[in-house]
Amino acid sequence: MNTNRKTLLSGSIVKKAVKDSFVKLNPITMMKNPVMFVVETGTLIVLLMTIFPGYFGTGENIGFNFTVFLILLFTVLFANFAEALAEGRGKAQADSLKKSKKEMTANKVVNGGVKQVSSTELRKGDVVVVARGEMIPGDGEVIEGLASVDESAITGESAPVIKEAGGDFSSVTGGTRVVSDEIKVRITSDPGESFIDRMISLVEGAKRQKTPNEIALNTLLSSLTLIFLIVVVTLAPIAKYVEIDLQIPVLIALLVCLIPTTIGGLLSAIGIAGMDRVTQFNVLAMSGKAVEAAGDINTMILDKTGTITFGNRMASEFVPVGAEQAAAVGEWAAISSIKDETPEGRSVLELMKKLGLSNNEAIAAGGQFIEFKAETRMSGIDLTNGSKVRKGAVDAVKKWVEAQGGSIPADLDAKGNAIASEGGTPLAVAVDRQIFGLIYLKDTVKPGMKERFDQLRKMGIKTIMCTGDNPLTAATIAREAGVDDFIAESKPEDKIAVIRKEQAEGKLVAMTGDGTNDAPALAQADVGLAMNSGTIAAKEAANMVDLDSDPSKIIEVVAIGKQLLMTRGALTTFSIANDVAKYFAIIPAMFTLAIPQMEALNIMGLGTPMSAILSALIFNAVIIPLLIPLAMRGIAYKPMSSTKLLQRNLFIYGFGGVVVPFIGIKIIDLVVHLWI
Repeated sequence: MNTNRKTLLSGSIVKKAVKDSFVKLNPITMMKNPVMFVVETGTLIVLLMTIFPGYFGTGENIGFNFTVFLILLFTVLFANFAEALAEGRGKAQADSLKKSKKEMTANKVVNGGVKQVSSTELRKGDVVVVARGEMIPGDGEVIEGLASVDESAITGESAPVIKEAGGDFSSVTGGTRVVSDEIKVRITSDPGESFIDRMISLVEGAKRQKTPNEIALNTLLSSLTLIFLIVVVTLAPIAKYVEIDLQIPVLIALLVCLIPTTIGGLLSAIGIAGMDRVTQFNVLAMSGKAVEAAGDINTMILDKTGTITFGNRMASEFVPVGAEQAAAVGEWAAISSIKDETPEGRSVLELMKKLGLSNNEAIAAGGQFIEFKAETRMSGIDLTNGSKVRKGAVDAVKKWVEAQGGSIPADLDAKGNAIASEGGTPLAVAVDRQIFGLIYLKDTVKPGMKERFDQLRKMGIKTIMCTGDNPLTAATIAREAGVDDFIAESKPEDKIAVIRKEQAEGKLVAMTGDGTNDAPALAQADVGLAMNSGTIAAKEAANMVDLDSDPSKIIEVVAIGKQLLMTRGALTTFSIANDVAKYFAIIPAMFTLAIPQMEALNIMGLGTPMSAILSALIFNAVIIPLLIPLAMRGIAYKPMSSTKLLQRNLFIYGFGGVVVPFIGIKIIDLVVHLWI
């Protein structure tokens, strides 16, 4: 997804949101939000009393009633505007995606030949050929060939990525462009079910379902609304019994101030905006539940390679053994690497240049390069003078030298183990029957990872690193990166086992992955983040897909999830707390004329009963649009313990939720009192 973000107050989005605010006044739509539906019902009743004052016997209060109607109407409209604004941002993103989704011609393989068909005719299982410069007509997997693919239409990144048959980088997305070579692709989705189609549906909110936490909070708000509705309805006959006449508009004003309208008006917007923030981060969440679960994560499972480390082992030192010198080790290592195009091979030549060592390429001229094979675990070159140079795994090189009658230096194993214990990988360098030394390959930990894991620890999240390395190497990398635990020589089933173990203890677990072998663990985890560059199986098993294919982004996803939960909790606290001030404004105003002693509760010193009621209602209305930016942007999150976080939010949004309305209502009353 393109990372050019729409601003919060983009003119087109705001204009559309204003229009939708009125469209959403439809009672059928409003019934989905019980709190605001009650406000809308009260608005309609006050309107009828204003239009037909004779029928309701309220002829003397037409001006007051009309003012109450306008304030209540704007309360509902502001709540609708918050939701429409959040939806508008998602729809704007969907529109940009729809531009990249267009009908195109596909080269479908039919009976051994190629037939041009429309991309809309392709079905799951069809095979297409995509050449340089052509668009990939649908989601699929590369089954033949290798090519560079421009995925900027999806990820916003201009750098092409390599896609090839087999392995973990065979998945391709419809709407992306092949920029080199030619590939055969097996289509894996029917029309309307592609990756872009799902993205469009999710970001525009067409399939957004309320999360369990959101449903629970909605239930609480509905219950509070029902309780206060019963209180207000029963208050009228009780007041009449003691000869206090309470007008219906005043009772409706009391009800609206009692029920949690602030959070009721912002709740939906908070949920939509939370999904939107994840999407803007180039992560596609399959549901709001996944985002919320990320906020409650207790344990994080991380691969070492590509997540904690860069993933490319680079030569960092030449270590001689026996009576040899480092220069000799480097010279033979370079000769064995002259035709080696792997990252490790190129890094050997780079290290030679860095150390200022000479590299006599003439020795390797005409030699036959021996490629690395899994069976031999070595590579090298056979020189024209009959000598053979090899570099590879220490035990493999030892066996090769012994097979030719050579001897093993006494310090070889000790130096090899020392490199492994430091988190490196030792490669032995040998010429014929003699081992000259070791190449120290090091997979470097990414900068800042230790600090990021410290942040997770402050959040109360345990980190577990999974790696295929031996225990010594794994322990060193784990110590350097700062993870809490590690699993060495791990297999796919080990990941599932540790996830189930953590879940059995009542914890929520997150993990990242990109391969087919990661799919079972991604499905088992509460939050599974699959890489967009990975396999179809991994993406289907996960409940989030990272379009940038950055495995370490799971850390940001957790922060966004916590931010969503914090925002909802903070604004709920603020909404309930600010009702306290409204009670002190409106309740004394209702009863002061009949019960003068109630004036003692008018601690804000509000002008008149009428101005007090209107001031409380106006504050109740305007606080919703004032909080919209906070609901959309989210509460700023800082890693800290749950206890400190709770104390901080209670002080800011609890205490602040009590104080702010006192100040706000008083200021509004000073203006309203002059007006009336």
